[in-house]
Amino acid sequence: MEADDLSEFGNDVWWIILVKSLLIFVVLVLLTLFNIWWERRVVARMQHRIGPNVNGPFGLLQSLADGVKLALKEDIIPKAADKWVFLLAPVIAAVPAFVTFSVIPFGPVVNMFGEETPLQLTDMPVAVLFVMAIASIGIYGIVLGGWSSGSTYSLLGGLRSSAQMISYEVAMGLALVAVFLYAGSMSTSEIVEAQDDLWFGLILVPSFVIYVIAMIGETNRAPFDLPEAEGELVGGFHTEYSSLKFALFFLAEYINMATVSALATTLFLGGWHAPFWIDEVWAGANEGYWPLLWFFGKVLFFIFIFIWLRGSLPRLRYDQFMAFGWKRLIPIALVWIVAVATIRSISLDGGIDRQYLLIGIGALAVVFLVLFFIGAKEESDAEAPVAVEQRPGAFPVPPMPAGGAVRGAAKPLTFSTSSTVTGGDA
Repeated sequence: MEADDLSEFGNDVWWIILVKSLLIFVVLVLLTLFNIWWERRVVARMQHRIGPNVNGPFGLLQSLADGVKLALKEDIIPKAADKWVFLLAPVIAAVPAFVTFSVIPFGPVVNMFGEETPLQLTDMPVAVLFVMAIASIGIYGIVLGGWSSGSTYSLLGGLRSSAQMISYEVAMGLALVAVFLYAGSMSTSEIVEAQDDLWFGLILVPSFVIYVIAMIGETNRAPFDLPEAEGELVGGFHTEYSSLKFALFFLAEYINMATVSALATTLFLGGWHAPFWIDEVWAGANEGYWPLLWFFGKVLFFIFIFIWLRGSLPRLRYDQFMAFGWKRLIPIALVWIVAVATIRSISLDGGIDRQYLLIGIGALAVVFLVLFFIGAKEESDAEAPVAVEQRPGAFPVPPMPAGGAVRGAAKPLTFSTSSTVTGGDA
């Protein structure tokens, strides 16, 4: 990539910058209203229900009605809350969600009100790192909201969210390293241009899969929505929030979904470029404002994956969720980075002997196979059923896994013939 590839940015007149900023804000708000309606309709379809269909055509105005309802609700601040932090937390969560879209490319250079300008607010040599840094600030809103509420449930939700963000953002960052190696840049517009011939999602499949899993965990969405697990934490970090403050948390969640989807589109699916079969038969598919159609089509594809998973998978247990991030995603991402760096070094320099390469790959494969089988054996031994002693006259109790016994279920819950409950916490 040439250093002057970013020369087309930073030259817009002030009112074009203002128009672009306003358009991004309006598009994100409208996209949020649509995504809420779409999620309710898709999940209803999965569950053989109708979903919202009263307010507006096909129920499209239902999200707007819900927003008005939230705005008119009573605004409550708990007595135990730290008032100023409690009020500031939703703003901290919502504002970074909008800022991240400032470096997302929506299309090529177009004519906007007589001015030639790219369909992107701005760009920088480290734009992807900028997105991840700004997105990380939003987690402070969730943590501060949970802490400032003065509620144990809210505090636990905030702590879960921070641990979840750290765990899965590491895997997400590692997944992006392979993209940087192939594109030779961290600029979003240059990464899109590097995929003019072949999308990175096709040649970097492991990175793509790791990123998709990590982005679901990063946005606290089902089946990874542990910070707001209503079965354990009531509502998690936003239990004590109401009215517009709760609406800001809700808005931030859906805009963050759009952010990670737009970043996945930019890094792995060619950004605003048309799919190959369209580009081959239509020469003007990547010109003018048509790329907006391809870009938002790909973003909505990822939003549908979010909705599909929410309607299909149950929530994970927290220890399973954290173990998956640290013991599976991160090691796999590290091994994949080494493999990609090796392949790129061979293709660019040709300085590595093929024999040594095969020996190294074979040694790594043996090591990881041994570690995999050792870990699998330990897990199977830990989950082996433990026989429990039956009390005379009690109903038969099936054997429990060793993990359950370790977590405080060593004594079985038995019911004697005299209807006396014994064992466990009884």
